[in-house]
Amino acid sequence: MYWFKNAMIYKLTKELDWSEDKLQQNLAQCAYHSCGQSDMSKFGWTTPLRGTELFCFSVGKQILLVAHKEEKIIPAHVIKRELDNRINELEEKENRKLKKTEKQALKDDVVSVLLPRAFSKNQQTAIWIDTEKNLIYVDAASSKRAEDVLALLRKSLGSLPVVPLAFANEPSMVMTDWIIKNDMPQWLVPLEEAELKAADDRGIIRCKNQALDSEEMISHLQAGKFVTKLALEWEEHLTFVLNDDGTLKRLKFADMIREKNDDILKEDFAQRFDADFILMTGELAKLTENLIAHFGGEKNRL
Repeated sequence: MYWFKNAMIYKLTKELDWSEDKLQQNLAQCAYHSCGQSDMSKFGWTTPLRGTELFCFSVGKQILLVAHKEEKIIPAHVIKRELDNRINELEEKENRKLKKTEKQALKDDVVSVLLPRAFSKNQQTAIWIDTEKNLIYVDAASSKRAEDVLALLRKSLGSLPVVPLAFANEPSMVMTDWIIKNDMPQWLVPLEEAELKAADDRGIIRCKNQALDSEEMISHLQAGKFVTKLALEWEEHLTFVLNDDGTLKRLKFADMIREKNDDILKEDFAQRFDADFILMTGELAKLTENLIAHFGGEKNRL
């Protein structure tokens, strides 16, 4: 089961048709196929649940997709060494300096020769689509990786009108008030890790194992710094880092949550996958709901 480690959350600005047959058909057009001898990379959809041919896994109004990226890895120094040898040989043989276009052609040839022997780096990225709330969660720590996967989904569907989920009240202002005013919501517990930034971004303080209500921390905040990252625990269910852009990083579900379905036999892989997916999405949906409510609702967009 893909227990999310991060959550970059996006809002669908209009409703789409998520019927399973149509979705399966659309995703199949962009299915992942492993790299051939001459391919540098491949990117496409794979099956979330092993042993099936379905590119989407759905329970009720919740859908799970998994994108697979394969990249051939050829170290730059290996290419440079081989290319330099070829350039030197040709320049000595023809007693002239090679043109830029000729060097590029040689480089392309070097890469094509090395490709079949190159190692592959594989990366999978899970997407959870909450069709009830019109939210899309991407398990990615960087916006680049999330945008790449959303672009693949957009290509598959033909259209994907999404914007990053934004709150009415700025998270950095709210988190700063939590610490200065000792006004943390009851359902959250601050952990001893945070990042503070000056308004002009010139001063950054990162702290770990530091009591956030200490005089030192409060003085930094009173001097004009803002909390931009804050490690939190949610009702003993999971821990995470909340960022000022509303993204959730380093999600870690508590053992008592992950073990809730341990009574399902390991042989019943599909049943366990199903139960864990319901459990994880239920937890994250509730946490998201709490955060949206506490941050004043969703930001109105013009």
